[in-house]
Amino acid sequence: MLSQYAHILIFIVLSGAFCAAGLVVASLIRFKSGDKVQKIAYECGVEPVGTPYVPTDIRFYLFALLFVVFDVEALFLYPWAVTFRELGLMGFVEMLVFIAVLLLGLIYVWKRGALKWES
Repeated sequence: MLSQYAHILIFIVLSGAFCAAGLVVASLIRFKSGDKVQKIAYECGVEPVGTPYVPTDIRFYLFALLFVVFDVEALFLYPWAVTFRELGLMGFVEMLVFIAVLLLGLIYVWKRGALKWES
């Protein structure tokens, strides 16, 4: 039983070793300098002022989530369309329910104003 999973264990060990080797090689060949000027972030010749922390607007996060939701919807629609004839009427009804749930979610997000860019 354990020998069935040996190739998975070997793959995990080799992938971990590959990642570790990449990090070690990168640390060995990177440029090292003790000069403080070379450690400052360079932004078009302008001296950095203030803290590097900039709060991110929640709208970017919401748009990313909406993209993922509708991207997953497209991933479900493609195999359904390919096997549409074999699924019959029940498969069609199930996909209509799936699309209706996603449409209700889109309407909810739209009504809440998450798709507006104005402040």
